[in-house]
Amino acid sequence: MVAVARKNPNADPTTCAHAGYLVVISAPSGGGKTSAIRAILASRQADYVYSVSMTTRPPRPGERHAQDYFFGSWQEFQQKIRDNGFVEWAEVHHHLYGTPRAAIDEWLAAGKFVFMDLDVQGGLNVKQRYGERAILIFIKPPSMESLQARLKGRNTDSPADIDVRLQAADRELAMAEQYDHIIVNNDLAETVKQVAAIINSHRTPQKS
Repeated sequence: MVAVARKNPNADPTTCAHAGYLVVISAPSGGGKTSAIRAILASRQADYVYSVSMTTRPPRPGERHAQDYFFGSWQEFQQKIRDNGFVEWAEVHHHLYGTPRAAIDEWLAAGKFVFMDLDVQGGLNVKQRYGERAILIFIKPPSMESLQARLKGRNTDSPADIDVRLQAADRELAMAEQYDHIIVNNDLAETVKQVAAIINSHRTPQKS
């Protein structure tokens, strides 16, 4: 189920005493960010929510509308841009991706940790907008060889698409130096543990 929140346009969630955080998880395509986010959300922490992005790319096998992404046409996406409906948006691998604005600020005001699955460009845009309320975490593959093997193994991309994604990975790895945290994904369970530790370091201490 996707949570829907109404936004108070007069409220600035980043100035609230117990404001939440945007937790941006980025990685090269095939780098394991989706698996990491699913594992983190499986812990069902009450203050964890997931911001579902919109994309113009077609769904992959097993992906569901409004759960993995809001899948829409190029025309629908462009209309949402004109309506100022995104926190950020970018063109990635010849498709458009954007973060719907509707629920973000209210979740922050409620003290939630809002998980976002974004490319590096989108993550840096969020950081510019939300400052210290955005925690940028980059999940780095152990090697480019392991990334190539994973892209080939998932059987969802053509050889040409894989080449494009590997070229993009080189650029993303360079830009990742601007992120707050970089985690090498040698083991998914350990990666999830490290992400949880980063989040816990940002929790407001409870009064005794």
